[in-house]
Amino acid sequence: MATNTARLASALTENIGRVICGKDDKITHVITALLAGGHVLLDDIPGTGKTSLARALAKSIGCDFKRVQFTPDLLPSDLTGINYYNQKENEFVFRPGPVFTNILIADEINRTTPRTQSALLECMEERQTTIDGVSYKLDTPFFVIATQNPIESQGTFPLPEAQIDRFLMKLTLGYPAPEAEIDMLGRFAETSPLDTLGAVCTKAEIVAAIAAVRTVKVSDAIKDYIVRIVNATRDSEKIRLGVSPRGALWLMRAAQSKAAIEGRDYVLPDDVKAVTVPVLAHRIISRSQHTIRLPESNENIIEYIIDGVRAPI
Repeated sequence: MATNTARLASALTENIGRVICGKDDKITHVITALLAGGHVLLDDIPGTGKTSLARALAKSIGCDFKRVQFTPDLLPSDLTGINYYNQKENEFVFRPGPVFTNILIADEINRTTPRTQSALLECMEERQTTIDGVSYKLDTPFFVIATQNPIESQGTFPLPEAQIDRFLMKLTLGYPAPEAEIDMLGRFAETSPLDTLGAVCTKAEIVAAIAAVRTVKVSDAIKDYIVRIVNATRDSEKIRLGVSPRGALWLMRAAQSKAAIEGRDYVLPDDVKAVTVPVLAHRIISRSQHTIRLPESNENIIEYIIDGVRAPI
């Protein structure tokens, strides 16, 4: 099963790479989150390919996907659905919202109000939504790729820590290397590769891969390693708020997914190291985060902690 998962991940990475140039490591992280059963927050400046990456992933998988542009006037019912009165049938009928899909692209999630943001919490965590007291199960897989722009503050509603913690990973694409940007100009000179991008796997294959990831073996030594990393964030003088137990669980899930993508049915310390920064960096609050002096980035702090925690042999 691990070999099948590795082939699937390789096909997805290659297909998405036709649209997103020079970012195979970020693409792998997104696929890791998908197969781990989590969600991804893409936080970067405009024009770096956040939405294109999300759309390329959605088109690479033969399942349903929807895109929602978040705005200040978006209501919770615009996401989850609504019961409306059907005069012809003389009864109330439920009309599903865009969360009833497999891949949901939440574009500029920090543009909408906290009330609408919170409507997404139950969907992301419980894989269900409740409308008028009735709970509706969401399909499998259900994967949220949210984007936000960190440089504009006017008209935005910053995500609270409780909601950021719901995302398995927070990623920044950054600018491409000059060679990759030249390659991008060539590919997009006449048409967009996104327009002709086809699916390379089915929904059933994704569901099977997600199930296979859960069977990847995690030894007691690896579990101890994960807990020591998490505890180091709670004891660090650089950090005011450390990683929660949920963060430890998601770190293990991400490491399992990374191992499966590499074609193994067991987790190595290198698998844990490979995903620790994107999984944990957004879950901490550093002591310098709200001070006048230039704060040390959360990513640098997590890297410092990884270097200080001895890996099992």
